[in-house]
Amino acid sequence: MRPEAPMSQVFSEETHRNMLARIPHCTGREVSDWLRTVDEGPALFRFEEKVSWLRAEHDLAYGHAKAIIHEYDLRRAARKLL
Repeated sequence: MRPEAPMSQVFSEETHRNMLARIPHCTGREVSDWLRTVDEGPALFRFEEKVSWLRAEHDLAYGHAKAIIHEYDLRRAARKLL
């Protein structure tokens, strides 16, 4: 794996949606499958820890891992509001 420069944790909504749309093609797995993987993974708290774990465990590009964790956090927050 080659190191990539860290990016801001903040995605524009459009960038985030575009990244999510490309994940199945680039990884061969649906976003819902990745979200389940994160849910079943280790109980990490910090955003970058989750991204690093996903990259190391599943050899994902930084942007894909970041988009998956961002979506995971968005959906988890939405569940807490219900």
